[in-house]
Amino acid sequence: MAGPDSPTGPQDPERPDPQSPDPQSPESPDPGSEGGPWKRDPGLQPERTRLAWRRTTLACAVAASLAARQALHNGTGPVSVLCAALAALAWLGFLGVAGRRIRAMSAPRPPALSPRAAAAAAGCTLALVAFGAALTR
Repeated sequence: MAGPDSPTGPQDPERPDPQSPDPQSPESPDPGSEGGPWKRDPGLQPERTRLAWRRTTLACAVAASLAARQALHNGTGPVSVLCAALAALAWLGFLGVAGRRIRAMSAPRPPALSPRAAAAAAGCTLALVAFGAALTR
């Protein structure tokens, strides 16, 4: 009679097959390596990231344009003009950060986004929101 651990016995779904390699083991092949069960295309992730930066830059451009439109629609007081100019400046700052990141993504193994660049992108986004909110008052 075959036991639960014998090759002819039923296999417990909670227990891994002792013949298959452990995916966390250093001896098991990396799924993205040449010997793995599937191959990873290293160009897809950087391309998706480049497209995301471009979409975000376009969204910031739309927000800055709407801020300028709001400033012109409500009158061209000094505060409105200042807020629209600062929104455009925030957009230009974000455009610079995004442009550098898009260029960095063309490398075979792109470097991680630096904390300084991440803080600059977040700061430009928050500034754009603040200046746009100031225009609606």
